[in-house]
Amino acid sequence: MEFETIAAISTPMGEGAIAIVRLSGDQALSIVDRLFRSPNGKRLIEVATHTIHYGHLIDPKTNAVVEEVMVSVMKGPKTFTREDVVEINCHGGLVSVKKVLNLVLVNGARLADPGEFTKRAFLNGRIDLSQAEAVMDLIRAKTDRAMSVALNQMEGRLSKLIQKLRQEILETLAHVEVNIDYPEYDDVEEMTHNMLIEKATYVQQQLRKLLQTAEQGKILREGLSTAIVGRPNVGKSSLLNSFVQENKAIVTDIPGTTRDVIEEYVNVRGVPLRLLDTAGIRETEDIVERIGVEKSRAVLKEADLILLVLNYSEAISEEDEKLFEVTKGMDVIVIVNKTDLPQAIDLDRVKELAGKAPVMTTSLLEDKGVDELEEAIADLFFEGDLEAGDLTYVSNTRHIALISQAISTIEEAVSAIENGVPIDLVQIDLTRAWELLGEIIGDAVHESLIDQLFSQFCLGK
Repeated sequence: MEFETIAAISTPMGEGAIAIVRLSGDQALSIVDRLFRSPNGKRLIEVATHTIHYGHLIDPKTNAVVEEVMVSVMKGPKTFTREDVVEINCHGGLVSVKKVLNLVLVNGARLADPGEFTKRAFLNGRIDLSQAEAVMDLIRAKTDRAMSVALNQMEGRLSKLIQKLRQEILETLAHVEVNIDYPEYDDVEEMTHNMLIEKATYVQQQLRKLLQTAEQGKILREGLSTAIVGRPNVGKSSLLNSFVQENKAIVTDIPGTTRDVIEEYVNVRGVPLRLLDTAGIRETEDIVERIGVEKSRAVLKEADLILLVLNYSEAISEEDEKLFEVTKGMDVIVIVNKTDLPQAIDLDRVKELAGKAPVMTTSLLEDKGVDELEEAIADLFFEGDLEAGDLTYVSNTRHIALISQAISTIEEAVSAIENGVPIDLVQIDLTRAWELLGEIIGDAVHESLIDQLFSQFCLGK
């Protein structure tokens, strides 16, 4: 398969020590070779693969030096894209990196689309679709555990499992074909029925086991949407700052200081939390604060976890009780803050209102109770531990949907077998399950979906 030679900046924009402009394609080496001048007269088209070379980039029109660079040469097929890849390491200023990119574009390369390097790795057969998607998961990973799961998927752990299950289905379908071709042998039919149930049940069990990791995997991939709620001035912004370890939110003794929803990602015991510090929920005449309160109520409906904060030095109010009512049935941790002040709250009443929800006491001013709170969050969702290195996790929403559909299709096949439905009709359901699993790794997927998936990648990857 032959493509145009593409180029893009592969490092974040801004000032830094080094920036990289990456090229991939049949002409990558010859384009940069025309622009590169080495002190010893070395030609890039003659050097060994996977080597790096010092020199300057020259504008061939003016013969002027554009940049001092180090050029990495990697010849296909032993590259990320399986094409010739050249990486130009230049100084990390905005002007220098853009000049280098413009120079290679003017001299024969095309600007890459978002995710096009990874897309080429997929189209050239180096990785499958699930591994390609894991590349972006790795880039976006916010915790060590999320990174470990993405690495396992990128290295093919999920792919190998899916391929193994598809092979099981394929072998089953081959036996079905035997039964259809030789219907005169009764023992073949009986053997086929028994084998169909055994194989279909095995695949179904494996897929169910994989789906059991979906909730944890999705949390690792996307983060746990966590709303910090409570009346004004109970310590919500202090809790956010305690997690983040810096003053992102304004903390004062004046009720209603937080007027909007403040969002921040934090790592709590390996659990990525998307923390949302909300405006204190109360009746107010302040129009700006009222808008913030309405946003807070909307956030509550979408949150995976609620951190409901109460004031240790104040009695439970009607507004507090309303918050318990609003968050009923959700995953809630109740935090009674400001234990450094004299007690006025009835803790027995708090526990009664909380029901099965954990109740923690903290003094954020004195940094007390935060470790216990973090442990409670990890216990609530991961039972305190996550064996990211030992399990195959499924975290991608698209993968979860396809596995769920495959399970339903296999269930229909098993039910049909047990009810004596002709084997050739059962074959249709099993074939559909095989196709659904193929969509995960890209064996049976529409081109428009591929384009859509890779368009979500960053430019230069």
